[in-house]
Amino acid sequence: MFDSAVHLPAIDHPELLGEPVRRLIGLLPQAEVFAIDPALSDTEALCRAFGEPESPCGNCVIVRGHRSQITRTVACLALATTRVDVNKLVRKRLDVRKASFAPMDEATRESGMEYGAITPVGLPADWPIWIDPAVARAPMVCIGAGTRASKLVLPGSALLALPHAEVVEGLAH
Repeated sequence: MFDSAVHLPAIDHPELLGEPVRRLIGLLPQAEVFAIDPALSDTEALCRAFGEPESPCGNCVIVRGHRSQITRTVACLALATTRVDVNKLVRKRLDVRKASFAPMDEATRESGMEYGAITPVGLPADWPIWIDPAVARAPMVCIGAGTRASKLVLPGSALLALPHAEVVEGLAH
């Protein structure tokens, strides 16, 4: 996967990781990182540039829901070829009336990561991480590294080592 890029052990190259990702990368010793042109951070552009399919790439979206005065936030990780079921499954699991993608400025400010590079690694401790089963089963998945200048590659199942991470059936389709 992305074999034409130089893969390095992520734990040994914190300079290639967003600051929040550096704090938790030790939980993912098998993670590799590779540098990219920041203009290629979006999945479609990355895959086109490397001649790779989008299917092994994971996209992390931040979803926010409200009920009365309470706001709930969750990170959802699904394969790039699928869509997170925000309006039914996520809304019901968050127990909110309405759920939607968090505004870009809020997601980047609160995560400490760059837009287009948000990853489940290093998110705020009070945000649950919901992982689609297809991601967890993936032998290797390419995800953000907190900065648009690099990507992480690791076994999907390794992501379950992250705090508050769980596989959620039906998260994406």
